[in-house]
Amino acid sequence: MSTKRITIYDLAKELELSVSYVSKALNNKPGVREEVRQSVLKKAAELNFKHNTQAANLRRGSSRTLGVIVPHINQNFFSDAISGIEKACTENKHNLIICQSHEKSDIEEAAIETLIHQNVDCILISLSKETQSAKVLEQVLEHKINLIQFDRCDENFPGHRVINDNKEATYKAAKSMIDEGYQRLAFIGGPLHMDLFLHRKEGFIKAINEAGIKVPDDFIVDDNISKEAAFQTALRLLGLPEPPDAFLAISDLQALGIILAITQSGRKIPEDIGVFGYANEPFTEIITPSISSVDQNSEKLGYQAAMVYFDHILNTESDKIITKIIESDLIIRSSSKRNNVPVTL
Repeated sequence: MSTKRITIYDLAKELELSVSYVSKALNNKPGVREEVRQSVLKKAAELNFKHNTQAANLRRGSSRTLGVIVPHINQNFFSDAISGIEKACTENKHNLIICQSHEKSDIEEAAIETLIHQNVDCILISLSKETQSAKVLEQVLEHKINLIQFDRCDENFPGHRVINDNKEATYKAAKSMIDEGYQRLAFIGGPLHMDLFLHRKEGFIKAINEAGIKVPDDFIVDDNISKEAAFQTALRLLGLPEPPDAFLAISDLQALGIILAITQSGRKIPEDIGVFGYANEPFTEIITPSISSVDQNSEKLGYQAAMVYFDHILNTESDKIITKIIESDLIIRSSSKRNNVPVTL
């Protein structure tokens, strides 16, 4: 059996027709008799001919393909964001290529190179933890490819962004714990060169300042993004003479590490110590205690990021920079709710 792919030239030769005429028949263009069109379609089916859409798109100057790069595919937040992007692509008859950086800047750069070589029309990116330079973003624009940042963005780099209300959501999460009676709140954050983690820290500080609560400097810990780092930090803080009575984390994996540390210390959740996470990963509601979390509506965020391309870049000639903010929801569960005190959001 031949492994050679049947081309439109092979099809035209079999039918003894010109390539342009066969192309018109396949694409249902005018100027082709219906009986000829049917014979072309029949022969195409017999020869298992597949239309080379990539070549056709290149002739049109568009690949009708978007690329997305995320830190991790296997986290619910990012998989839901990808689902939203894919939904928008399907609605607009575009394809999607998915890459992940594994939080590594060099893998992220390689993914961008791959998408550039694939001639995508637009790259949507949520930056890796290691990325501290706008060089990778500049590379996209240098190749005349549209760029949309979402979730993890470099706010100093001019361009389209779709983000959550990180400061406000974290403020509300911290306030909900204060309203439950917690007074010695600790904050386990992320790398501050990433704007969303900086904004979450600002939201926490706003809430404790507004409540007149003073917390020790070592209760606010940055760049503890992994479960293991949060576990070790929580163990250290719980060993202090006056430990925290609540932890607010900027990810649910951090919150899980904190819960493991609290359990190891012999304390009870939420009676002794409260815990609040971020992202509303599926495990947060099935473990005991269930984890309070911030739901970032990530599928909507991904969908809206892709729609910036379809609604604004593709279909308008405006040079306006688009920034969309997707509102988050607080999900209060047993890890932060003391039954004798009402929650005020």
